[in-house]
Amino acid sequence: QVQLVESGGGLVQAGASLRLSCAASGRTLSNYGMGWFRQAPGSEREAVAVISWSASNLDYADSVKGRFTISRDRAKNMVYLQMDSLKPEDTAVYYCAAQQFGTTVTLLKGLMDTWGKGTLVTVSS
Repeated sequence: QVQLVESGGGLVQAGASLRLSCAASGRTLSNYGMGWFRQAPGSEREAVAVISWSASNLDYADSVKGRFTISRDRAKNMVYLQMDSLKPEDTAVYYCAAQQFGTTVTLLKGLMDTWGKGTLVTVSS
């Protein structure tokens, strides 16, 4: 079973950038589709960005398209979320999650095999 640990969250002002990292252990991520999800207070968890297990397909929530970029480093067993032009409405706990042989279609459904514990991102206005 793969274990996931997120890092890189924090408090920033609107317009700033942050890069979230997701470190995997226990198993290589090579056969896993990966996703970043977020949950704001009082809201349901939503998919933010996903990357297929082959890394050939990416998809983003409409609210972050053009501002966020998901990437993966197979050699380091890491997944990243670069967040630029942050807005107060991006404030949430961000979770990294893995799905074996996940495609963008299945990843967006959020039926993941493994979840990290999350990292808090707070964007002030």
